[in-house]
Amino acid sequence: MRKILIGSYILVMFIVIFAISNGELIDGKKSKAVAAGEKLYLQYCLACHGETGKGEGKRAGTAINNQHFLSSVSDEDLYNYVKFGRKDTDMHAYGTSLLDEDIHKLVVFIRHWQTEKISFEAPNVIAGDPDQGRGKYNLYCLSCHGEAGEGKIKMGTALANPQYLKYTSDRQIWITTAYGREETRMGPSLKGLEGARQLKKQDISDIVSYIRSLEHK
Repeated sequence: MRKILIGSYILVMFIVIFAISNGELIDGKKSKAVAAGEKLYLQYCLACHGETGKGEGKRAGTAINNQHFLSSVSDEDLYNYVKFGRKDTDMHAYGTSLLDEDIHKLVVFIRHWQTEKISFEAPNVIAGDPDQGRGKYNLYCLSCHGEAGEGKIKMGTALANPQYLKYTSDRQIWITTAYGREETRMGPSLKGLEGARQLKKQDISDIVSYIRSLEHK
């Protein structure tokens, strides 16, 4: 009986040591990837997105070190944003100059800024009226995002940009419109939140449907 207990104890200790060692190995690999990604970020991204990723760079760049943003996008989304860029903006398509491995390292670095996972209540299918949405867009969004979503430097993303619309889902646009981005000029719009606009869910769906309609213009 004693031998069985000793054997069980040794087995448990072995499992614990293995788990710790394996965890340290994974953490070590992740740390190396973060360090490699940071080096690439400082070389390619700092000028626009800033040293801290808050969009404080000398050139136009959005805040990507942002919990609302990071909670609404997947690693695949981040990869696509970097690889394919945004046509006719300072956000180049880095797939032409960086290896896929390097882009993945950048994604790991950007993701390491996420300190919390925010759950958003949002419709899975956006059913809105683009004609109604255009009027609401012009009233609530145009001042920052420009006429027909053309965007304004240092103020609002070009929502009509073909790469933005291709790699951003309607639900993601809805979440950003409803909940905003903390510590930016993009405040929440959903009724009941601490924002000035206080829009109903259907109002936001109408706006999103209008933005999506810009894809075909």
